[in-house]
Amino acid sequence: MLGKERPIRIAATLLTALGTLAAATGGLAQEVMELPGEDRWLEADFVEVYRVGAAIGEAWQEFGTIGRVGFDEAGNLHVFDRMAARVVVVNPQGDFVREFGRRGEGPGEFQSALDMVVMRDGRVVVADMGHRAYHIFAPTGDLERMVRMGRVTWIRKMDAEVGGESLIRGAIVLGSAFQAVPGETTIAFPDPRTIERISLSGDEAAVEPAADVWGPAWTKLREHVLPGGRQKIMSRGPRRGFEPELFAGVLPGGRIAFSDSSAYAVKIAERDGGRISTILTRPFSPEPVTERVMQAEKDRRLRDIEDRSEGSVSRSADGLVVSGTRGGARAREQIETLEFAEEVPIVRDLRTSWNGRIWVLRRGDEPVSDGPIDILAADGRYLGSYRTGATPLPDAFGPEGLAAFIERDELDVQTVVVKRLPRTVN
Repeated sequence: MLGKERPIRIAATLLTALGTLAAATGGLAQEVMELPGEDRWLEADFVEVYRVGAAIGEAWQEFGTIGRVGFDEAGNLHVFDRMAARVVVVNPQGDFVREFGRRGEGPGEFQSALDMVVMRDGRVVVADMGHRAYHIFAPTGDLERMVRMGRVTWIRKMDAEVGGESLIRGAIVLGSAFQAVPGETTIAFPDPRTIERISLSGDEAAVEPAADVWGPAWTKLREHVLPGGRQKIMSRGPRRGFEPELFAGVLPGGRIAFSDSSAYAVKIAERDGGRISTILTRPFSPEPVTERVMQAEKDRRLRDIEDRSEGSVSRSADGLVVSGTRGGARAREQIETLEFAEEVPIVRDLRTSWNGRIWVLRRGDEPVSDGPIDILAADGRYLGSYRTGATPLPDAFGPEGLAAFIERDELDVQTVVVKRLPRTVN
């Protein structure tokens, strides 16, 4: 019966067999739960509730670039239109409620807003690289206050901490900001491959580690002397091809689920101290990176450059913008000399639902392709999988089974489709 199969539990303190490096655990064992290897297929029979967004329609639903969507506990959907520098709110029936934010330099106005987070009580946090601050809006859309980011910061994709007042910042980099200091000779950028907890209770954001994460070689600082020899930059990289990504999602109670290696190993970090208490695995082995795989990946990246060099059409607040790709020759050279990791990672993405289900997107038949989506419970149950192509990962989860998907129509116009998921997977 669905959800009743019990996982095999093995206590472990060393994660070498999983291809990861674990931080010290203070003498506490990590519990590795080996989930079944055979897929149990689920039907993606989601019911559409409503959709918003149109090429020609009312002004509020003519979106430029949808950067993020999110629900509050009342089921209201918030759509962050990055290009138009605004947040649009619709009710659980898809009717317009309000919009707030605009481009500008004043409080509550966006200079270079890159991400939005919706708290469960309806408050909204917008990360603005131009202001180097977080805008915090009340559920009514009124600006409550602004919180400074600090002198050096990465603007990375954020999620609201479930049951807390903080944000969880993952490793998906959206932008960076740096404030120079006169006479400074060394500039060291922070490690982008971290999971951090951001407290917005003060005038300036307080950041602390939220989980113990494995870092590959490219995350180590390297020194580069700038022309003139008066300043040095401590930077990171270059990344290798097929280097494992870091994916993370928040769980109820302040825990975090994440994947940081090429293996199928979903780690659960506790709220206090970021200690990894549980690892959920399935018996899938990463594919070795052979010469054939490396050449195929180089060819794929070169084709992408050719496709982009022909130019692309995008929508802006003033109409259509045609853009191409610069630096093609340099990009080709970087691809030809690209180094590779030893394995192709199994996990391509990971997200967590409103009630703490973990959605894991596996790789498909090709090294860079999407495969099935596994649904796991944080307590170690395997709930089933959706076949390849049956559904994309939701872009946001909400109460009562609501989930939002950002789509593009045949005219490349972005819309948001809200569907209702079975309770077992949300």
